[in-house]
Amino acid sequence: MRVALPRWAGSLGAKAAAFITVMCCALAALLGILVHVSVTDQTVGQARELALARLKDATSAFESGDTPLPGTGVDPDGLPPSLRRLAASGQRGTVVGRHHGRPTMWAAGPADHGRVLAVEVDYSQQAHTIAGLDNAILWSSGLAIGATLLVGAFAVTRVTRRLHATALVARRISTGDLDARVNDPLTRDRSRPQDEVAAVAAALDSMAASLQGKLLAEQRFTADVAHELRTPLTGLHAAAELLPPGRPTELVRDRVAALRTLTEDLLEISRLDTGRERAALDAEHLSTVARRAVRAADAAAGDGTRVRVVRDVYVETDRRRLERVLGNLVANAHRHGRPPVVLTVDGPVVTVRDHGDGFPAYLLEHGPQRFRTEGGATGHGLGLTIARGQAEVLGARLGFANAADGGAVATLTLPQSPPEVPGAPAAADGPEPGPGAPGDPA
Repeated sequence: MRVALPRWAGSLGAKAAAFITVMCCALAALLGILVHVSVTDQTVGQARELALARLKDATSAFESGDTPLPGTGVDPDGLPPSLRRLAASGQRGTVVGRHHGRPTMWAAGPADHGRVLAVEVDYSQQAHTIAGLDNAILWSSGLAIGATLLVGAFAVTRVTRRLHATALVARRISTGDLDARVNDPLTRDRSRPQDEVAAVAAALDSMAASLQGKLLAEQRFTADVAHELRTPLTGLHAAAELLPPGRPTELVRDRVAALRTLTEDLLEISRLDTGRERAALDAEHLSTVARRAVRAADAAAGDGTRVRVVRDVYVETDRRRLERVLGNLVANAHRHGRPPVVLTVDGPVVTVRDHGDGFPAYLLEHGPQRFRTEGGATGHGLGLTIARGQAEVLGARLGFANAADGGAVATLTLPQSPPEVPGAPAAADGPEPGPGAPGDPA
């Protein structure tokens, strides 16, 4: 059975604290055992020497028939059996036991007729000394472990705080904030020793600066190219309008229009890349904006899109930008998918679905990328890139997925909007009229 550990248990600080605690406890236990054994051996040795010395005097007095010394007796009660057997075998020895409820050092040796001569020495003072020493070892070990933990926690917390700051900056960079920098204190002061955290922070700052420089250069190049193309394309478009009617003229005008569209898309992307675009908010019925966007997209492409309104809401949004997002999603569905294309409004969530082969794997994993298409698809990959950029300006989330039964699904989730307003357009389920759509009058 696996036990779920709390998230903090896997942090560097928790691991360092556990390691410091284990090492301190092990070191305190080792030192405590060594001191305890050393002092106990010394104390017991001194008490043993005293007991044996008294046993020697008692043996001399017993053999000469003198009066027995205090604490001396033959076969006394309370003599430990192991020591009694040792003395009965003709040897001398000592042992610590308890007699009359107090610690006692016994010394015993052989007497006449198989009896045992024993001496007892009060061992209470020595036992009290050893007990006090053990308590002192425990208290000092606890204090030492606590102090070490406090110092270690302070040192580790400083390191982990810097690591967390570095990780936070890395996440900000990954979301597109290339102005984010760690600015670790050690990297600003080169005279101080540089540790590993400072090296990682310096490398991250250097990477962000390099990435920002390359991205800004790319953005400037894109904007410059688009601006430079706009003027000759305007003249080319005017010249194309002067050509005589015919198939070659239609082809020229079509290609000129495509170039103008591409140029305007590049300019729009360059503006979005600067991050200075701001939404002009106004209250709108979401279904009304969706129908207007579908009508414009179908008119441009000559396709029919089905609009379903499950639940209509008022939204505080920029109508022009929202129409741009929905129009690009519908156009992409018609260009790369298969009919029917369905746009569904369900509260602040709008989905656009086709019934083609679905989005490619790279788009699902990394999002739309400009000038990248797969599977023989036509286009420049700018439509979805612009849709995502405009959605970010609106504060909305744009997600991409593939339906289980086939087809690509783009989901736009707008920010939370006010409650529904009475008088909203009624829900509808059917094709949105437009040029070329079924049911259009000739």
